[in-house]
Amino acid sequence: MEIGTGRIGSCSKEHQKIYQEWFNFADSDNDGRITGSDAIKFFGISNLSRQDLKQVWATADSKRQGYLGFKEFVFAMQLVSLAQDGREISHDLLNGDVDFENVKPPVMEGLDTLIMKKKQSSKSSGPDSNGSSTMQTSPAAQWFSSKSSKKISLSSVTSIVDGLKRLYIQKLKPLEVTYCFNDFVSPLLRNSDFDAKPMVMLLGQYSTGKTTFIKHLLKSSYPGAHIGPEPTTDRFVVVMSGTDERSVPGNTIAVQADMPFSGLTTFGTAFLSKFECSQMPHPLLEHITFVDTPGVLSGEKQRTQRAYDFTGVTSWFASKCDLILLLFDPHKLDVSDEFKRVIYSLRGHDDKIRVVLNKADQIDTQQLMRVYGALMWSLGKVLNTPEVVRVYIGSFNDKPVNEAATGPIGKELFEKEQEDLLADLKDIPKKACDRRINEFVKRARAAKIHAHIIGHLKKEMPSMMGKAKAQQRLIDNLADEFGKVQRDHYLPPGDFPNVEQFKEVLSGYNFDKFEKLKPKMIQAVDDMLGYDIPELLKTFRNPYD
Repeated sequence: MEIGTGRIGSCSKEHQKIYQEWFNFADSDNDGRITGSDAIKFFGISNLSRQDLKQVWATADSKRQGYLGFKEFVFAMQLVSLAQDGREISHDLLNGDVDFENVKPPVMEGLDTLIMKKKQSSKSSGPDSNGSSTMQTSPAAQWFSSKSSKKISLSSVTSIVDGLKRLYIQKLKPLEVTYCFNDFVSPLLRNSDFDAKPMVMLLGQYSTGKTTFIKHLLKSSYPGAHIGPEPTTDRFVVVMSGTDERSVPGNTIAVQADMPFSGLTTFGTAFLSKFECSQMPHPLLEHITFVDTPGVLSGEKQRTQRAYDFTGVTSWFASKCDLILLLFDPHKLDVSDEFKRVIYSLRGHDDKIRVVLNKADQIDTQQLMRVYGALMWSLGKVLNTPEVVRVYIGSFNDKPVNEAATGPIGKELFEKEQEDLLADLKDIPKKACDRRINEFVKRARAAKIHAHIIGHLKKEMPSMMGKAKAQQRLIDNLADEFGKVQRDHYLPPGDFPNVEQFKEVLSGYNFDKFEKLKPKMIQAVDDMLGYDIPELLKTFRNPYD
């Protein structure tokens, strides 16, 4: 079960030294990134055709970030070398028999002379650069803390994610702050929220194999992993990459600026004491972070015996995750009211949901058909979508498939299903940048509608007498007020927030202190959605398009 792109950027130490010198030369602004304009200048001396270089860039920048880091640059150079030898460049090369570690560096005409000239000029200008491999961090890290961050030059943007950060700080964040978006919908974004690795969350009732599934993918245990037939995982565990194996308590991880979990502080100490981060060095975790969750309890225990808002936490993680896996066991197909509530909290993230029928080798083929039918029937009552949800069938653990129960046909089916699920997981890092843009646009639309609602409530308040009565009337008739806002501004009704949840937060506010609607702020967000984001994507597309 291999996932990830471990072969990308692997080369011998001798070649790595050569590529590091080339990388430092190609990186014109020393920010540790080869942008499209850098690539056009540098890759041109390989004398490959524009079509070949277009394919090299598309394959090396598989995550569509708009730049190449050092690993991706090494991979690009290896692809250039293969293209010079007459090989056809495609993503299939990764799955082929190419020994990337021993691919010789490509022929770059006149490069040694150019590097020598640059060294001589840098010596004459001062001991500023010595060709070392120090990578500077992106300047975007300072944008979120700087008080004068409203003026961010376009030249400091060197990737799509940097561009999104700039647009957020300059256009979207002022709107969110003005209309208290962070109190109603989602906390303000930080630098770490943009830079976070893609996340996969596993949800299900207890003993459906969530922790075992993660161990199966990693091919090893991780700090804090407990497995048993009883509800063993009693906390949210984020499994991510780290220099050594250790568990970090929730209160510590939530206040770390470089971690994307600061928003969880809103759920209080009761939750943070049931939250931990498990770190370990692993090639897969360099690309994906996993979120293991406590098993959903049955009966009233879920709501009364948890000291924190379980569905609120799952909803928060759902908005941050790239994929949500709902795990079922052939012997636990019933969707309890509590599990139903959790699934309802995933509203708006239907495109991320996949269903896994785990431990399917515990029953024979005839029973499996019936179980599959029963599962689809149960899901049809909970997931209110006309489309059929994708269900993967298999036994995701380290034991061999129980052929005595499933037979040879069952074994072949499980292997194909496992390959399909792995292909879905492999695509996550590649689609991470697209997903980030998607979530950003979704957030901008939600913030715009929120501003219209708050501005409308402010406008409906009387200027002098009867303010308390008017506020209560507006809260009681909130659904009708949503309808007015939708009709007045031609907004899509499906984008409006949940009425009951909005009422709950509104009750703690004085409407008279709300800001009036500021058309300039709304126009800035409209311009961002209609012009700035498409222009950003155009700027950082394949430079050879």
